Amino acid sequence: MRTHRHSMLAVDFFAVETIWLQRLYVLFFIEPGSRRVHLAGCTANPTAPWVTQQARQLTWVLAERPEEFRFLIRDRDQKFTNSFDEMFRSAGIEIIRTPFRAPQANGVAERFVRTVRSECLDQLLILDQRHLERIAAVFVDHYDVCRPHRALALNPPHPTCPPMAADLLSGEVRVQRRDRLGGVVHEYRRAA
Repeated sequence: MRTHRHSMLAVDFFAVETIWLQRLYVLFFIEPGSRRVHLAGCTANPTAPWVTQQARQLTWVLAERPEEFRFLIRDRDQKFTNSFDEMFRSAGIEIIRTPFRAPQANGVAERFVRTVRSECLDQLLILDQRHLERIAAVFVDHYDVCRPHRALALNPPHPTCPPMAADLLSGEVRVQRRDRLGGVVHEYRRAA
């Protein structure tokens, strides 16, 4: 996997309970090489046409990027139908299905689920689908742009500002904290 991690994409669902005891499902894709997350959508009923449409929209986004993906790792969930697989095969991406009851086979996606739960969702009460979509979008933005990752030498997957490492060596760094999601998530940036 280490050799091909930059040409791979992983997909998974996770479920979230609202305060009204409604179960919502979040579909996401993650790049194992860069750890960048693509939030596909949120629904109470992940039907085959809905999942296929999310796959279609992601393939459109990926077609505009210079790097190409060759493999998609997915589990054997019934929500991933033949039409879902065909969307990726038509884009030249080979589908790799994980073995039964082997969550470590899709470990990067499973790790993201654990992270989003422990750092965000376990600390908030979700009201409805719109609320979950907003929270998930903010957290994925934080995860991709600001959150350091050990696998990436403590850099975020898609940083928008230069790293502070050079300034830390000189000892003259002013850091500004930004709270998101009501203070559940903190982001630190170099102060201007």
